[in-house]
Amino acid sequence: MTRALVYSTAICPYCVAAKNFLKQKGIDYDDVRIDTDSARREEMLTRTQRRTVPQIFINDQHIGGYDDLIAFDRSGGLAELLAGANS
Repeated sequence: MTRALVYSTAICPYCVAAKNFLKQKGIDYDDVRIDTDSARREEMLTRTQRRTVPQIFINDQHIGGYDDLIAFDRSGGLAELLAGANS
C-alpha cells in the first residue's frame, strides 16, 4: 500500500495543492504540521536538508516539494513508484 508523508504549514498554498494532488491520485498521506510542532520541523530539516514546505515522502522516498512532485508525476516516476508498491 502506498503511503505518503507531507510536512506542511497551515498557510502554505503549495501544501494544499500537494495534498489535493495526492488525494486525486488516491494516495493516503499523513500531514505533519511543522508550524505547530518544532520537533517535527527539526525532523524535516534533518531528513531533507531543506527549509521549505511542503516536503513530501512517498513510501519513505523523498520526492521534494510540490513542483518536484508534479515533475515526478509527469516523468512517469510516480506511476512506477505506485506500480512497484502495488505489486
